[in-house]
Amino acid sequence: MTTITRLHPHCTGRTLDELADVLQSCVHDGASVGFFTPLGHEHAIQYWQEALREAVHGKRWIWTAQIGGRIVGSVQLAISDRANGRHRAEVQKLLVHLAFRRQGIAAALLRTLEEDALADGRELLVLDTRTGDRAESLYRRMGYCEAGLIPGYTKTPVGEPRSTSIYYKHLALQPSSLSASQHRREA
Repeated sequence: MTTITRLHPHCTGRTLDELADVLQSCVHDGASVGFFTPLGHEHAIQYWQEALREAVHGKRWIWTAQIGGRIVGSVQLAISDRANGRHRAEVQKLLVHLAFRRQGIAAALLRTLEEDALADGRELLVLDTRTGDRAESLYRRMGYCEAGLIPGYTKTPVGEPRSTSIYYKHLALQPSSLSASQHRREA
């Protein structure tokens, strides 16, 4: 059974090692999450330490998915603290260890993030993903609408430019009550 929890920002040791393992698994499988392969364990630990520093200051929320007490996935929400942006946040780094994929973990992480975000008044979520990645079908199934794409936004490890697709979701609106074209007209 999968358990989703919000991560305490003062974690260390085993938790950091498990988070690093998830990140390394995703990067080595080709995920476009800001790193190139090979991603060393220490570099992955440094990334998580930085993310946790932001979490301590309330600028980032992090959830983990555990199976049998082991972290097998995570997702983050970058919090806008601007006066005109307290209703929105950015979904970042949806990660599921390669050995635990296709079990509904990514969807469960997103649902929990969305519930917590809405409870905090975050009605609008945005995210980006490399155009054509497997994650796009998940985001669409979860009710995210494509706003557009940015050509050449990211690069492959060998320097080839790749497009990035931008998605958004209005949490306070029922996904079935508005079509994607109606969502676009609101923007």
